Amino acid sequence: MIFTVTFVVSPYFTSFSGFTPDQLPIPQIDPPIQPAGYAFAIWGLIYGWLVVSAIFGIWKRRSDPAWDAMRTPLTISLALGTPWLWVANQTAIGATVLIFAMAVPAIIATLRAPRADQWLALWPVSIFAGWLTAASFVSLGSTAAGYGVVFGATGWAFAGIALALIVALGVQRRLTPISGYGLTLIWALVGIIVANGMTQVTAFAAIGIVAMLALLAFQVRQNANQPA
Repeated sequence: MIFTVTFVVSPYFTSFSGFTPDQLPIPQIDPPIQPAGYAFAIWGLIYGWLVVSAIFGIWKRRSDPAWDAMRTPLTISLALGTPWLWVANQTAIGATVLIFAMAVPAIIATLRAPRADQWLALWPVSIFAGWLTAASFVSLGSTAAGYGVVFGATGWAFAGIALALIVALGVQRRLTPISGYGLTLIWALVGIIVANGMTQVTAFAAIGIVAMLALLAFQVRQNANQPA
C-alpha cells in the first residue's frame, strides 16, 4: 500500500511530457513511436484502480497467499516507478533502463494475479503492465533514435512496435482473455496511429492491433469450448 501511494502521488511532485531536445544528441520532437497525447490519460485509470486494488487487498485479502504471490513483484515495480518521472527529466537512458526494470516485475505480478478477484487484482495490474510494456519500447525507440543507434526515428518506430508485440503476444498467451493487458497494448497502438496519420508506421501499428485481436479472439473461443 505504501508504494502504491508513493507511486500515485509522484506526478504531483514531478511532471514529465517527453524527453527534451537537450537530453538527446539527436532531438526527438514527436517521434513516430510515441502515441498521441490523449493516450496517456490511461494513467488516471491505472492510478485509481491500483489504489482501489490496494485498499481491497489490505481490507479483505491481507493474508491471502494468492494475493501475496502478486504483491511482491507489484511492490518492486511500484517502488521503482516512484522516482521514474524525476529520472526521466534527468536522463533518457536512465529512464529507459528504469521503465524496463518496472515492466518486468509488473508482468510477473500480472501472471501471478489471483483469478478469483479479476476486477480488483488481475485487471488493474494487467493494465499497468500492459501500458508499461508499450511505454518501455516507446522509451527505447525514442532514446535509441536520439543517439543514432542503427536506425532513425522511423526505423525505431517499426522496431519498437515489433518488439513490444513480441513481448505482449507472449505474455497474453499465458493470460485469460478477460484481462486488460492485451487491450491496453491495443490502446497504445491506436494512439500511435492517431499520432502518425496515414504513414507506413500507422499500417504496421494496425497490423499489430489485428494480431492482438486475433489472439484474444482465439483465447475467447478456446475458453468457450472448454467444459464447465
